[in-house]
Amino acid sequence: MKRNLSPWNVLGALALSSLLFVACNGSESADSQEPDSAARLGDAWSGQEAEVEPSALSIPDDAPLVIFLGDSISAGLHLDADQAFPAILQRRFSGGETPFRLVNAGVSGDTTAGGLRRIDWLLKQEPQIVLVELGANDGLRGIDVKAIESNLRKILERIRSKGAQPILVGMHVPTSYGEPYSTAFHGLYGRLAQELDVPFVPDFLQGVGGQPEFNLADGMHPNVQGHGLLADNVESVLKSVLIAE
Repeated sequence: MKRNLSPWNVLGALALSSLLFVACNGSESADSQEPDSAARLGDAWSGQEAEVEPSALSIPDDAPLVIFLGDSISAGLHLDADQAFPAILQRRFSGGETPFRLVNAGVSGDTTAGGLRRIDWLLKQEPQIVLVELGANDGLRGIDVKAIESNLRKILERIRSKGAQPILVGMHVPTSYGEPYSTAFHGLYGRLAQELDVPFVPDFLQGVGGQPEFNLADGMHPNVQGHGLLADNVESVLKSVLIAE
């Protein structure tokens, strides 16, 4: 049996800026975003099916549920829901051997602390896979690398404790806080993925960050073409995990 599903896109209310290889940075602190952003997320996504649209995909009822836990990059800030990379991936896979149901839990300005605060609510949806795209906003704020790593570790461990498979994407920050900080920040992702044996996308924003032709006029957020490249960067890892499900 099959049902029609429109790609989900659950957006936060904050529009925030970003730099070079990073997601959008919030003007409010993580504490001020949560639990309000989690409440908004709950209001926006009730767990019910979306209204069927002409371009809706036909997805099997038993297809794996994939949640994209991220910030404005996952949310596709300033774009239509179906132009963000999670929806692009769902369309690419819909006609093949690895279709999936999608929950886009990208919230603009979110941090690893914010993601940690809302992961338990998201896991109530019983996903098979959760892709974690967080940390860029932490890096832009100069948050201690150990704190970022601790939050990501807890998120990944909670996902796994519920029987779901986490996927971690690696992020960069500019050298604004110094080369030692940017190096330590980028390094924590690969180290954590290796330690926890988590599928890993090492350079999520490769070819997009800092490239004007793949970003909107503000120079901060990926455009439609940029999101297509992000999907390219994630596709092989996500497909391998879906095949294993």
